[in-house]
Amino acid sequence: MYKLILIRHGQSEWNLSNQFTGWTDVDLTPQGVEEAKEAGRILKNSDLDIRYTYTSYLKRAIKTLNYVLEEMDRMWLPVEKTWRLNEKHYGMLQGQNKKQAVEIYGQEQVTLWRRSYDVAPEPIPEDDPRHPRNDIRYQDIKFKAARPGTESLSDATRRIIPLWNISIVEKLREHKQVMVVAHGNSLRGIIKFMKNISNEEIIKLNIPTGIPYLMELDDEMQVVSDRYLGVTDEELKARQEGVANQTK
Repeated sequence: MYKLILIRHGQSEWNLSNQFTGWTDVDLTPQGVEEAKEAGRILKNSDLDIRYTYTSYLKRAIKTLNYVLEEMDRMWLPVEKTWRLNEKHYGMLQGQNKKQAVEIYGQEQVTLWRRSYDVAPEPIPEDDPRHPRNDIRYQDIKFKAARPGTESLSDATRRIIPLWNISIVEKLREHKQVMVVAHGNSLRGIIKFMKNISNEEIIKLNIPTGIPYLMELDDEMQVVSDRYLGVTDEELKARQEGVANQTK
């Protein structure tokens, strides 16, 4: 049995201020740090034996992984950082308050931008300082899709799945247990792909910050079981509703 552990980064500064973040590189809040540490404590007290880790190029995920590993006393684990695990790019929405966006564009449209599979916000222009083409982290990535001005969940999933097929599956077969610390939408893309969730149903999937999510996989890398760790059903439901209601 193979085990894949997914963690959305702890609360970020823009989670707290309810702003669309995307590829903007914001830090964790003190609560986010504690969420990350608690995830590490949960994993340390489990029977898991994680041997390889992945994270994105964004510091809210990188720092979350570091805090998790420190609490697990596994700072020695190999870490692979990749732009493929970055959050979905929110285009011109990045930096906007989510409730204010609803006032401007309407609840239905903002929900489509946030949670649908194939609707992307308006892109930021290539000469905008916020565009990934103007960020040193992405200068060596030659093909256009690696430096988007906006993305739908479909776009984000298309850049993530090659990482799964080429790298994560290989590391799972080698190490048996792998952890990915990333972002709400990059993890939604992985879960959609792994569980074959429909384009219509994916809109209902909300991933709370800082709670480990365990997938157990068979020899064909098919999901046998999945569950959140270290949280009651009531707390999980409340945290998921909090994500869903950020625009209300």
